[in-house]
Amino acid sequence: MDPVDALTRLGGFASTKQVVKLSSRARVRTALKRGAIVRVGRDRLAMPTADRAHQAARTVNGYVSHLSAAAHHGWEVKFPPEMPQVTVPRHREDPETLEILVELFRRDIPASDRDGWATTALRTVLDCARDLPFDVALCVADSALRHGEVDKKALELAAAAVRGRGAERVRLVAAYADGRAANPFESVLRALALVAGLEVIPQYAIQCGGREYHPDLANPLRGIVLEADSWTWHAEKWDHDRDCSRYNAMVVAGWAVLRFTWEHVMHSPEYVVDTIRALNAQAA
Repeated sequence: MDPVDALTRLGGFASTKQVVKLSSRARVRTALKRGAIVRVGRDRLAMPTADRAHQAARTVNGYVSHLSAAAHHGWEVKFPPEMPQVTVPRHREDPETLEILVELFRRDIPASDRDGWATTALRTVLDCARDLPFDVALCVADSALRHGEVDKKALELAAAAVRGRGAERVRLVAAYADGRAANPFESVLRALALVAGLEVIPQYAIQCGGREYHPDLANPLRGIVLEADSWTWHAEKWDHDRDCSRYNAMVVAGWAVLRFTWEHVMHSPEYVVDTIRALNAQAA
């Protein structure tokens, strides 16, 4: 697999080991030389999204925001933005050609909400929740909590204070944001479960045959488990054997288990929603 595709599946940030596992060391070295991916730490790779966004923000005299700001903070997202996402003052007059360079948002950003050329962690989550689709925004919020850069209570309080267009969307994302989600794959699956009418808990502890399992998502009241199942994270034979044993144990214990691949969740959301909705109706 191409390292860019591997990083995309991993949310835009990952360890070198994770990317090499999906690609190869030779391909990773080539991608680094081409600038298709960048090294952002001793053992951490990323898409060049943040660097490009910083350059664009300085060019248009704005601030890196939304998904580009999430990249600035080092958070995993559903997909990196196709263009740098930048916010400029609401009433500033700009040439129409500006929108060719960046995906533009117009909103005033007070100094307290700025982190250099980018929006602060909390402001980034709120902006994404207000302006982007629910599943995309939930990935950002989950990542912010998972990395410990935003506090759940602080997020809920800030969301409650939001007014105007998109305020309800902001509060919805804040209510369901959960740092226990392991990656954007699981965050998007949880968002789709909510669309299907099923609330689920990440990493819920299940006792099966004297052993404890932590499936990706579970609803203990309905006895339903959702697994984000992909060779992207379970590529070795040992991983596959372990997952099969875990699946069998949960089914024997009476849980209804649905398994979805990364392609299902990211590219066929209607199928995922319809499948969850059908099982949820049977369990009612």
